[in-house]
Amino acid sequence: MGYIHKLAANKKGIALIATYLVVAVLIVFVITFVNASIGQNSAVNLFKKQMQAFDLAESGLDKAVQQLRDGSASDFPGTLSPVGTYAVTITDLGLYGTMRRYKIVSVGIAGNISKRLTNIVQVDNYARYIWFTDGENYGSSNVWFWDQDHLNGPTHTNGQLNIAGHNPGPIFDGEVRSTNDQINYFNNGNNIVSSNSTNSPYDTPAFNGGLTLGSNSVNMPRQATYLRNASSSGGLRLNDDATVVLNSTGTMDITNNDYYYANCTGSCSHCCTLTARPLPANGALFVDNGTLTVSGTLNGRLTAGASGDVIIVGSTTYFNNPRVNPSSTNMLGLISESDVTIASSASYNLEVDASIMALNTSFMLENWWKGSPKGTLTVYGGIIQDQRGPVGTFDGIGGEKLTGYSKNYTYDSRMLDTPPPFFPTTGDYVTLAWQED
Repeated sequence: MGYIHKLAANKKGIALIATYLVVAVLIVFVITFVNASIGQNSAVNLFKKQMQAFDLAESGLDKAVQQLRDGSASDFPGTLSPVGTYAVTITDLGLYGTMRRYKIVSVGIAGNISKRLTNIVQVDNYARYIWFTDGENYGSSNVWFWDQDHLNGPTHTNGQLNIAGHNPGPIFDGEVRSTNDQINYFNNGNNIVSSNSTNSPYDTPAFNGGLTLGSNSVNMPRQATYLRNASSSGGLRLNDDATVVLNSTGTMDITNNDYYYANCTGSCSHCCTLTARPLPANGALFVDNGTLTVSGTLNGRLTAGASGDVIIVGSTTYFNNPRVNPSSTNMLGLISESDVTIASSASYNLEVDASIMALNTSFMLENWWKGSPKGTLTVYGGIIQDQRGPVGTFDGIGGEKLTGYSKNYTYDSRMLDTPPPFFPTTGDYVTLAWQED
């Protein structure tokens, strides 16, 4: 009997020990779980504070840009209680070419966590676009991107995109923005309007740089006020029709009555051409009360404009081509307060190296609906216009070119931060560099 009692006692002891072990394990588990939960909560709270500090700093950057738009460039603190605070410093970095830059530093603080963001911005200008229109129509008619169109650069329209063509369809290698929230597809003559960039069985555009529909509108000016004023102060201002031929020597030949008489030492009975004249000292040339006809090879920086049409009669290119030599500083802007027109007599293949701006109608080919098909119109720079002008026509069913040019428009990325002299600005600011410190 004594053995039996001893065995029972041993079993009770073993059970008690086992119970203690289970309890100990449970306690360790609970402590581990509690510590993990505390750690996770701490990590979540830390992440939350970091995000709040980041959002505060971003709010400071946004307010700083809005303040610059409103014409002020002073530092300011900001408080978003009870989340936290931010403080902003704005530094004027001065002029880069003719464009002013600012450095914005915003520090957001949430609890004991801070985030510091830096944004370098510059006055925005229209030359930074390869393609900009107030509307994608000419009069009441839609003008189409089709399968021989290739745009390599930022594109914006305040209207609705009109897309036609397949295999491969029009190609956009830069960011594309439209204020309209839908695209008009030709769809083999049976138009489809859709917010889907691939919603036509016949039209296959390639938006390789991204597509944003419903973007903010960017308003165009109607007069070249900046250029006009500069031409009267250190530039060249002409009256009546003028023809300018650019020379690779850094000079230009000018045909214009007023300029001839002002610069001629003899008796002149009629207008003639004065050759090898210097480019305007500040790079600004404007023609009042007339048209400007232009062609040649530019060696220098120049923006040439007119109250009437600007007419391109031949290839207008750069000496020391920047596509071959990136260090080239040669830069041309062409601005019309009416139309920019390619003469119907221009060559079969034509190249225009410039940022082209037609403030009150279009960039287009003269008599674009007539004659035999031409070759390719190459633009190295950009085209900004009120209404989209045609440079040719195509068979909407077969896709065959009927008249005018095919288009090859290539972006001159130098124009983002060093546009042509006295080129119009948008009134907004564009980010050149952004970083989290």
